[in-house]
Amino acid sequence: MDSIRRITRDDFFEVLTPKPYQQNYLAMYSSVFGGIVTDALLMLVPIDDHMVHRGDGIFETFKCVDGAIYNFDAHLSRLQRSAANLDFVLPAEIADIREVVLSTVRAGGRRDCYIRMFISRGPGSFGVNPYDCPQAQLYVVVTTAPRPFMEVHPGGAVVKTSSVPVKHPFFAGVKNCNYLNNVLMKKEAVNSSVDFVVAFDETGRLGEGATENIGVVTADGRLLFPNLDGILMGTTMMRVMELAQQTVKHGLLAEVGFGDISRDDINRAREIIIVGTTTNVTKVREFDGKPVGTGEYPVYEYLSRLLLDDITGNPAMRTPVFA
Repeated sequence: MDSIRRITRDDFFEVLTPKPYQQNYLAMYSSVFGGIVTDALLMLVPIDDHMVHRGDGIFETFKCVDGAIYNFDAHLSRLQRSAANLDFVLPAEIADIREVVLSTVRAGGRRDCYIRMFISRGPGSFGVNPYDCPQAQLYVVVTTAPRPFMEVHPGGAVVKTSSVPVKHPFFAGVKNCNYLNNVLMKKEAVNSSVDFVVAFDETGRLGEGATENIGVVTADGRLLFPNLDGILMGTTMMRVMELAQQTVKHGLLAEVGFGDISRDDINRAREIIIVGTTTNVTKVREFDGKPVGTGEYPVYEYLSRLLLDDITGNPAMRTPVFA
């Protein structure tokens, strides 16, 4: 006898029960349903969406701080580049996507929150053929905001080399929903009791973390991030590099740029920093079991202040959400 219950439409909401982790979910827009929900039980994506069963989607994660979205235009620009690289036709004009995001954040009701925006190839079949999907779809999810890393870990981060291979340069440069490498890197970090892991390519060049960019203050006073041919062009990384030009003017750094970063550069580094939407600027105190530099972090301290001021007080970088 088949003992598994068959659930009908009438039964559906009876069997749905809230999960503890869903208390952080504030609002979701779905173009499939054409509206916004604030009940986490209704935050659903069709199982036949290509994003679900093939990873065929793109996304952006950004934040709202004190009622304004930070660096919104940079995230929308990268979304368009990702769409072009994967031959996506966006489901709406960028101006309309912007308004959907603002409306969804307002529906969530929090002045401080995180926003995850997904563009999927869309539902259509369970096959691999993208042309089975008649139309791309937009999903926007608003969640509570975690505390920045350095607020929780003021001593700094412990980092180790990852055993997970780096992504092919094409896929590394597109913020797509096939994040298996990234998931395995984060799993490795947790299993190893470190804060972050970072990958190196087959030639020994530094790559990136699971969701973070990493930079090095070299022995000769340059702030370098890995060349963009093998990493994602992080929005926070690019903004930090712009802000870091002030440190060059003040003599704290000799140069800011991109380059090949070797293990020797890591071992000789004055400082190592991690940057990202969720981490802001984070200092690295230990790499592969060895302390970094002399224990002084002047570049981290300066850049951290600059970025925080930029996030909270620069009108050019803040898109107001609430009237």
